[in-house]
Amino acid sequence: MPEIPKAQDKPVKEAAQEQKAVGMGIRLAPVNNSDQPVVANYTALNVSPGMVFVDFGFLEPGMLAALPRVAKQGGKLPERLNGKLAVRVVMGYDAIANLHQQLGRVLAGLSAATNKGRKGGA
Repeated sequence: MPEIPKAQDKPVKEAAQEQKAVGMGIRLAPVNNSDQPVVANYTALNVSPGMVFVDFGFLEPGMLAALPRVAKQGGKLPERLNGKLAVRVVMGYDAIANLHQQLGRVLAGLSAATNKGRKGGA
């Protein structure tokens, strides 16, 4: 009696072609004031087993603008800048990888728009 091929007997290439990414619409409902934007101009990452802590902070723009001027004049730069922690987000590695892909697409789109603007305006 001939053997019937099983799903696991398929070549890897065929199995990979069958698995297609499917987009799913997701709506996040705000809780308390979570829909209010948080302004951040500084980020820091701290990695721990299984998760990454992403700290979004805010440093005073006036102070940031003054630093190059003080350095250029030969003045003493502060050893430490004090800012405010705006929010800390903890994400698993899979969510960080997804965020990386999303940020890559945003940056590629911004770069393409900037290059298109330069070519069109020249």
